[in-house]
Amino acid sequence: MIPIPDQAAASYVLHSANELDVKFIRLWFTDILGTLKGFAITVDELEEVLDRGATIDGSSIAGFARSDESDMIAMPDPSTWQLLPWRPRENAVARMFCDILRPDGTAFDGDPRHVLRRNVQRASDMGFSFYIGPELEYFYLEQSDTVTPVDQGGYFDQSSGGAGPDLRRETVLALEQLGIPVAHSHHEVAPGQHEIDLRHTNALAMADTVITYRVVVKEIAAQHGVFATFMPRPFNDQNGSGMHCHLSMARGEQNAFFDEDDALHLSATGRSFLAGLVRHSAEITAVTNQWVNSYKRLVPGIEAPAYSVWTGGNWGDLVRVPPYQGRAEAVRIEYRAPDSACNPYLAFSVMLAAGLKGVEDGYELGEPVSSDVESMSPAERAAAGVSRLPSNLGHALELARNSELVRDALGESVFDNFIRNKEIEWREFESTVTDFEVARYLKAL
Repeated sequence: MIPIPDQAAASYVLHSANELDVKFIRLWFTDILGTLKGFAITVDELEEVLDRGATIDGSSIAGFARSDESDMIAMPDPSTWQLLPWRPRENAVARMFCDILRPDGTAFDGDPRHVLRRNVQRASDMGFSFYIGPELEYFYLEQSDTVTPVDQGGYFDQSSGGAGPDLRRETVLALEQLGIPVAHSHHEVAPGQHEIDLRHTNALAMADTVITYRVVVKEIAAQHGVFATFMPRPFNDQNGSGMHCHLSMARGEQNAFFDEDDALHLSATGRSFLAGLVRHSAEITAVTNQWVNSYKRLVPGIEAPAYSVWTGGNWGDLVRVPPYQGRAEAVRIEYRAPDSACNPYLAFSVMLAAGLKGVEDGYELGEPVSSDVESMSPAERAAAGVSRLPSNLGHALELARNSELVRDALGESVFDNFIRNKEIEWREFESTVTDFEVARYLKAL
């Protein structure tokens, strides 16, 4: 699916740039790991770049292309035009996300944004629109080279001290100036840990928003001499940072997950989608939790999912169906495995693929596990059909490597490059002697 330029939107961008005294435009895209890349053009180049795109060297971007096929076109998406509120208003700076094209104008299959477009199109072909509302957690630290939180607050604390609450307030205001509506914000469980929840929107717009959110959090923090990190778990003795994703699909104007007569008010489509998430959760974890450190969060006992189970209420399980509150449009599924450091384009793609597989094949949803999974014996968990999520990146990669669903969702190019990149990271970790090992064994052995 090749993005078709929207002439009306492009005209609006040109008019807006003139009205707002925009001098520089940052053109953004990500590599396969979700790392933000980009470059700036001046307003004098804007009209031509909107029409023809701008040439980039794809061989310099992780997972994009070999040196013999390096020329790529960054084609701005004018619907993502926004002024950056932390930059000066005189000679202002704006940004647009880009789709990456081949020189002949066809979509580049290694572009994460294209991967998500393709999966969203698959849902559309089945008659569905896919929506996501994420809850992103992160930490404010005093410096980038020490793990010292800026406050000692706890869950929902209103007087945590330190810079955290003011930083969060400024971040929410900046997000709203960027046209990103915020639902809630609060202090999280761990010292220095905060959360800002975004209002749901379509998956592609939300993936762009997650990338923007991470930039805004870090920019506002840096302006105040504070370091913000989305590292999944920086502390040994504290909870990690997740990105709980509230998922729903619409058929036309109707919530496809809603059924008034069901005990959970969850339709057959919603039940099969949920069953797909549970059944394929282990094999998609390498994408939703893509870093070595991600698996320090997915352990029992710190309010993060460690097992492939679903529930109607338990906040620690993998998939949760929030209680019905009288509004059909609010019925949704909460998938709790992803962390806020993942590549959202790829993570949203595999979550959607897992759910759609359940819908396509009519997966039956088993009964929720109401017992405390962590207190069950291995035999009891096996009898209940409960399996452990991967406990490390190496295991997660093994499952992903053998997953037809993940390969189809990502496409051959991104799948091969992603797996290869993560295998290098895992090998480097395996050969690294940690501080734990030195402290534990150096003198004792």
